[in-house]
Amino acid sequence: MTKNDRYVVNHPDGWAVKGPGADRASGVFDTQREAEQKAKEIVHNNGGGEVRIQNRHGQWRDSDTVAPGHDPFPPRDNKH
Repeated sequence: MTKNDRYVVNHPDGWAVKGPGADRASGVFDTQREAEQKAKEIVHNNGGGEVRIQNRHGQWRDSDTVAPGHDPFPPRDNKH
């Protein structure tokens, strides 16, 4: 877990994007897809990292490695 990682978690108002150890959300979105896109954008702009996504019940359902924004040879993620 690095400071660049972000989590998409269930929130009373929709779906939230949170950083590790954060009390407040970076943003709250109506759909999980919007939250996931924003989380990937934040991680990309911060130099790469991991985006982990929860399901409605709080269990981790997926994760995605986001390459650094400035890396000319990013790692290949074959999952997505």
